[in-house]
Amino acid sequence: MRLNYSHTLEQIAGMIDAKYVGDPGFVVSGFNEIHKVEPGDLTFVDHPKYYDKALKSEASTILINKEVDCPEGKALIFSDDPFRDYVFLTRQFRTFESAQSMISGSAAIGEGTVIQPGVFIGNQVNIGKNCIVHANVSVYDHSIIGDNVILHSGTVIGADAFYFKRRSDYWDKLESVGRAIIEDDVEIGACCTIDKGVSGDTVIGQGTKLDNHIQIGHDTVIGKNCLFAAQVGIAGCVIVEDDVILWGQVGVQKDLTIGKGAIVLGQSGIAKSIAGGKTYFGSPVQEAKDKMRELALLKRLPKIIEML
Repeated sequence: MRLNYSHTLEQIAGMIDAKYVGDPGFVVSGFNEIHKVEPGDLTFVDHPKYYDKALKSEASTILINKEVDCPEGKALIFSDDPFRDYVFLTRQFRTFESAQSMISGSAAIGEGTVIQPGVFIGNQVNIGKNCIVHANVSVYDHSIIGDNVILHSGTVIGADAFYFKRRSDYWDKLESVGRAIIEDDVEIGACCTIDKGVSGDTVIGQGTKLDNHIQIGHDTVIGKNCLFAAQVGIAGCVIVEDDVILWGQVGVQKDLTIGKGAIVLGQSGIAKSIAGGKTYFGSPVQEAKDKMRELALLKRLPKIIEML
């Protein structure tokens, strides 16, 4: 999330009454979860497993629960609960604004775009030219939709990320302050859900086509001209490169990359990154030709056992 105007390290630390290391005038220009950080961003880390990743990331300011040496060119803010304080800070800069009408007066809708009855369009939404938004679509605040986009009935753009921290007796929610961005010439089928980024953006690339009942998790970036069949489910922080085809009911775990031009056959499960330009099948996936050979051999297994 980019801030409308930059704040200083001293100002940010003062908002949570925290100690810090660095020049008091050190600039904080945005907030981002560790997977999406850029120079100028503040991120948080609260587990030793990720200290090194956070300290070596592109983030300029790290909210951390251990007093460590500050890397050169960065700033540190110390907190006994970075998750709690990160949520507090992001809420200060993007507060929830309740809707006053089905189509917000602050939404911008391009020439030639058709909005069917029953559509909800939230605050600060931007929809391009010559789009069709069918009945009962919901477009949450701050979402961006390009030109020539078709959204079919029941689809939700920009719902909150599914991101929680386990506390002793409850699940603590990480507030979603990112955006959902749908680029030009995208078509999204009925009853799909495209979650906004936690602090960054979820992106559906130009020319991509989604079938019905598809879930795209937070901060996932889908490339150009991809094709996803019904009931595909993609977790958060996934990168899908251009020209990928995922057939029906493919499931994709978080934090991985699907290479350009990959094809994944129906009901497969992707548990780690896969290279582009190949066809895959199975759970976990492997190259389809190898998987089919394996299945053929398994069919022969009873006869082989009889011969022993």
